[in-house]
Parts: sequence; C-alpha cells; structure tokens
Amino acid sequence: MSTTTKADILIVEDHATMREAMRLILEHEGFEIREAPDGARALEMAKTQPPDLMFLDLNIPGASGADVLAELKNDPATKNVRVIVVTATGEEGRAFVLSLGADEYFTKPFSPTALLNTVERVLETS
Repeated sequence: MSTTTKADILIVEDHATMREAMRLILEHEGFEIREAPDGARALEMAKTQPPDLMFLDLNIPGASGADVLAELKNDPATKNVRVIVVTATGEEGRAFVLSLGADEYFTKPFSPTALLNTVERVLETS
C-alpha cells in the first residue's frame, strides 16, 4: 500500500458513539471510513466492496462478530480482508478469534494512539 493512498476501513460496531469515536480518529489520519451497525450489513458491505481493513466488534446484533469473521475468511472474495477484532470482553477470546483468522485482538477502552498504532501495524503486514 502506497503512503499516498490511505486504506479503506469498515467499522463494524453497534454502539453509535464508539463508531463515531473510531471514525473521527481514523478520518483525521486520512483513512476512508465506512460503518456497519450489525453483522448482516457488515457482510453485505464487505462482499460488495471488500475493505482493506475491518474493525469488528464481537458483540453485535444478528450474526456475531465471530460468525462474521468466519464467513469473511471462508469466502474467496473476502478472505484477504485484514480484521482487527474489537471487544470489551478482555483477553478471554483472543486465542479463539485469532484461530478464526483475525489479524489482531484489540480491547476497549483504548486510546487514539493505540488504535492508530494497531491499524498501522496490521496494514504493514498486508
């Protein structure tokens, strides 16, 4: 990815305030941001136009974040989407979602600096 082109990021989060906070931080750095409030919309958006990176909350309405992740990684059209799982659960689910194909496991609450550092690290490995 060139430094002149910023990544397309899809934020999948059911809490509007959290989505907005993440969007503001990422837009400020020049990323293209799209948002989905639930698993069904996230999958529809990802299949229509696969993002470079997806922030995926595990606890979302409809299909769970783990279900969305598994479906993304099993579909040839979306298997290369980088996924950062975001959760308030703590460390308990880390091994499980990484085994499903997540690129990173990120816990809430977080600082803007930690969010940006994680995005840069995950995108550098793509």
